Amino acid sequence: MTKTQIYKMVDLFAGCGGLSLGLEQAGFTPWFANEIVEQFANTYKYNHSLPDSHYYIGDIAELNAHIKEYEEFFSDITLVCGGPPCQGFSMANRHRILDDPRNVLYKQYLIFLRCVRPQFFLMENVKGMMNRSQEIIQDFTDYLGGEYEFDYAILKAQDFGVPQNRERFIMIGNRVGINPHRIFEEINKNKRDPFVLKDALEGLPHLEARKEKGAKNIENAESGYTAIEFEYVHNPFYDFINDGRDIHMLYNHKNRYNNERDIEIFRRLPQGANSLHESIADIMPYKRRNGIFKDKYFKLNESQICKTITSHMKFDCNMYIHPWEARGLSPREAARIQTFPDDYIITGAQNMWYAQVGNAVPVKLAKAIGDGIMKFL
Repeated sequence: MTKTQIYKMVDLFAGCGGLSLGLEQAGFTPWFANEIVEQFANTYKYNHSLPDSHYYIGDIAELNAHIKEYEEFFSDITLVCGGPPCQGFSMANRHRILDDPRNVLYKQYLIFLRCVRPQFFLMENVKGMMNRSQEIIQDFTDYLGGEYEFDYAILKAQDFGVPQNRERFIMIGNRVGINPHRIFEEINKNKRDPFVLKDALEGLPHLEARKEKGAKNIENAESGYTAIEFEYVHNPFYDFINDGRDIHMLYNHKNRYNNERDIEIFRRLPQGANSLHESIADIMPYKRRNGIFKDKYFKLNESQICKTITSHMKFDCNMYIHPWEARGLSPREAARIQTFPDDYIITGAQNMWYAQVGNAVPVKLAKAIGDGIMKFL
């Protein structure tokens, strides 16, 4: 019997696991994960079967400082992936990226690559990184000693079926002699027509905004449940995110508190309208600063892709008003827009469900990237 080849993957800045999950769907085996926020790491753990020894919950700088203690984990790694937070990338910033103290995690990512020497690496980041692409190439060349060939591109999640406007800077490198431009050619073969917001929301139970402030532990049909048995509408989007599997539980479909004024704004606004719309002129706060607060409220359009899901949703969902209900999107709806499967359970406090989903890489974008790399293994 032939032994199955295992392609070990290390995920740095792993969050709740969106990037890992997509790469796993493409055939990589999650092997080791690093995440500094324990609540995020707990979601990753809950949805993966890795033993605790295969996690480092803490600062990557500390992991790098003790990396010799982890040598047994880091032999024969096929892929290291991650998206180091990187704020100082704009053209207006005169610092080199590596010299900017805000970018210390980017530097630690390079140090990790130099120590572990995977066959492939993947870095994803905000599209603004493209402004400094030549500098980034120099950084990778300096740190990795010319051992790797690499290329980069801006990929749009909506080109790969994700019902969301999300553009990311993707850099892929390898030390096994493959022209990285060919990898991006393979990734682009996975393009497909996007789903729209209605596809992601269709068939989920009606919810209303919770009207009691501070009553976070309430579970009922009106404002939703952390987990409940449920029969889904089987449409092409359901099959796309769940890979044809049958799921009979609904998780994290639970709404937050909103005051009466916000609920009325949600109700009045037509789809695609923002804070400046005449329908809410008489009750709109911040009128004197309309130019600043025009996106304070935004009602999503069911026939288009969604605006970018972000971690700001942990504060409020006023910019993510449900297209046909007087409420913000639920965490499960946000997770569907990020193409998480319906049985991927987000753990922790309810507001942190939004933070975890908003910080994640869309699963099906990650799968498309993984499929492209896998063609060369």
